[in-house]
Amino acid sequence: MTTGPQDAFRQTGWPGLRARLFHLYFVLRRPMTLGVRGLVHDTASNSVFLIRHTYVPGWQLPGGGVEVGETMVEALARELAEEGNIALTDPPMLKSTHFNRRSSRRDHVGFYLIEQFSQTAPKLPDREIAEAGFFPIDRLPEGTTPATLRRIAEVFHGEPASPYW
Repeated sequence: MTTGPQDAFRQTGWPGLRARLFHLYFVLRRPMTLGVRGLVHDTASNSVFLIRHTYVPGWQLPGGGVEVGETMVEALARELAEEGNIALTDPPMLKSTHFNRRSSRRDHVGFYLIEQFSQTAPKLPDREIAEAGFFPIDRLPEGTTPATLRRIAEVFHGEPASPYW
């Protein structure tokens, strides 16, 4: 087991157990969920990657929930691979965070801009993704969700970032 500077601040014994129990209380009392969404921008064609799920209406940005033990960037990379066969080739840029009050009273979303990526193959439909593809920013598909339109306007049209998804 390796140790680092952060270990000097790690509590052990009763204080450590008490801190973990306190944290458990808050997890059970006030659970919060965290998700990520990515705006994959193909700068050469000035297009963005959108998906249409099989279980919710509308075209939207790829993304999903951050799993236990996973960083936000790891979750984003996993979701991009699953939903679009897209791999990050440089770190994504965190643009903003949003309270997703439509989902729950405790859900938040980290929103990333991705301009350095590769797509191994076009995404074919499956049980989760009905359709996926790149669309020119000025010709988005009918049924693009309002949240997706807001994020695109914030990135490409200088609109201020909303605190809400």
